[in-house]
Formats: sequence, C-alpha cells, structure tokens
Amino acid sequence: MDKIVKSDAEWREQLTEEQYLVTRKHATERPFTGKYAETTEPGTYTCICCGEPLFESETKFDAGCGWPSFYQPIEGANIETMEDRSHFMVRTEVHCAKCEAHLGHVFPDGPQPTGLRYCINSASLDLQKKDD
Repeated sequence: MDKIVKSDAEWREQLTEEQYLVTRKHATERPFTGKYAETTEPGTYTCICCGEPLFESETKFDAGCGWPSFYQPIEGANIETMEDRSHFMVRTEVHCAKCEAHLGHVFPDGPQPTGLRYCINSASLDLQKKDD
C-alpha cells in the first residue's frame, strides 16, 4: 500500500477546519453534532482525507454515544490501531493506515458478531451513497 503524505499546509487546504482538527490533530467532534451521527442511508463510509473505503453502512448501529458507530470495518480495510493514553484514560485509537488520519476509537462494548464498537468522528468520514 502506498502511503499518502502531504504537508500540513496541503491538508489545511484540502480539509475544513473541523476535518483538519479531527483527522490531523486528533480532536474529537462534540457528540450528537456530526453529520453522520444518525444517518441510516446505505453506502460506504470512506476516509475524508484519502477516500479509502473503511466501513459499510450495514455494520453501522445506534450506540447512543453521539458518534457514528460500526461493529467492524470493511474486510481488508486499511485501518490501524494504537494505544491512546490522553485525557487520563487508556483507549485504542483508530487511524486510516493509508494517510494516517485519526478516525476515532474502538471499544470492546459493541454488538455481536464482533463485540466491538468503532466510535468514529463524522468529520473523518465521507458517505458514498449506494445508488437506488
């Protein structure tokens, strides 16, 4: 896989301020404010920075947390995880492996079949809607 590497100025030019802060500076959007928090439209959620397919709408569920939540990424999706010790907590952070965008976190409290909850910022996603 070829990594996408851009300068800070290039990312700032491509992204909105919120998208930049979330994906490049590891910020978190406020709960229940994101574009996709309550979206139920069918499609594929891609990385806002590089277009990499990450999650299918069929794996999205209402976790009640205020952020889009998925129980698994697309098979073979370029997602990486790393330990996050910020805010006096230990969590698992989720990144796009292709461009290193911060997406959100994954928690072990999701539904079956995986038991995982990928809690993802809307600002890091772009929904490619399925044609009707």
